Amino acid sequence: MKKTLAAVLAVALTALLSACGGTGAASAGGKTVTVYTVDGLEDWYTARFAEFKQQTGITVQAVTAGSGEVASRVEKEKANTQADVLVTLPPFVQRVAGLLQPYTPAGADKVSEKDAQGRYFAVMDNYLSFIRNPQSAAKTWDDLLAPALKGKVQYSTPGEAGDGTAVLLQLQHVLGEQGALDYLGKLEANNAGPSSSTGKLQPKVAKGELLVANGDVQMNLAEIAKSGGFEVFFPADAQGRRSTFALPYYAGLVANAPHADDAKKLLDFLFSPEVQAKAADAYGIPARADVTPVGPNAAKIKAALDGVEIWHPDWTAVLGRLDADLAAYKKAVGR
Repeated sequence: MKKTLAAVLAVALTALLSACGGTGAASAGGKTVTVYTVDGLEDWYTARFAEFKQQTGITVQAVTAGSGEVASRVEKEKANTQADVLVTLPPFVQRVAGLLQPYTPAGADKVSEKDAQGRYFAVMDNYLSFIRNPQSAAKTWDDLLAPALKGKVQYSTPGEAGDGTAVLLQLQHVLGEQGALDYLGKLEANNAGPSSSTGKLQPKVAKGELLVANGDVQMNLAEIAKSGGFEVFFPADAQGRRSTFALPYYAGLVANAPHADDAKKLLDFLFSPEVQAKAADAYGIPARADVTPVGPNAAKIKAALDGVEIWHPDWTAVLGRLDADLAAYKKAVGR
């Protein structure tokens, strides 16, 4: 089902405020924290937020949408802040950094991927990936252009979803800026259409409605463990090289948060070694350098990334040219 940004978040926010008894009731009780978050961590949040409530008595309400959508909501509400915590992907967290309040959660000093001004920190590490239905043998970027995949490929829209923006950046890395635009123009013949959410593509690939889609390692491996139906891969370039880059889940305290004190407690909780060690429960990687992922899930993450080159974007540079890149992208694909 396709929904506009306003519809998606309005429905979610209406449900949230109803559950809390309205903003006034939530403020009066002081026991509710609102998190605007990118999708992909729903099951992990359910378990962690239940633990947090048991420890503190504070309820966490999550409003979930695409990376760009939740960031846009924080921007639109800056005169009447509703969110306490924002969790989203780059470069969107960098875009709204001015609307985040500097706060270093306990333990976040052990995180390497963070804002120099202390406004946001990686709470879980993750990587761009692709998924394919077992019916597809696609292995390379060129394979995705095959006529047999007409209407069977879909990727989340750059500028709306973090994973979709990552597809554009990955192709720029592989093919150069103009090469990426030329490629995406050709891929449009096979593209099933725009999508503001990467997570919604997974069930379509599992059912065979799509054969290839973009994703990220954490979300994809978690869904495979739950219901299967597809596999993770990293498209190879003309030389056979497979590469990807980190897409951390960044968390920050929203400026003028209605429940700032309780929000800080939540952030402290999320960066605690006990919770960081549970990142692998969701097929994520602990952001704290002093916490090592263990167990079978950690082994699966390592196996998925075996032989894949990891590169590191300059997010400041990415953000600086993002508007121009997105305008060029829309022109290339005819939107």
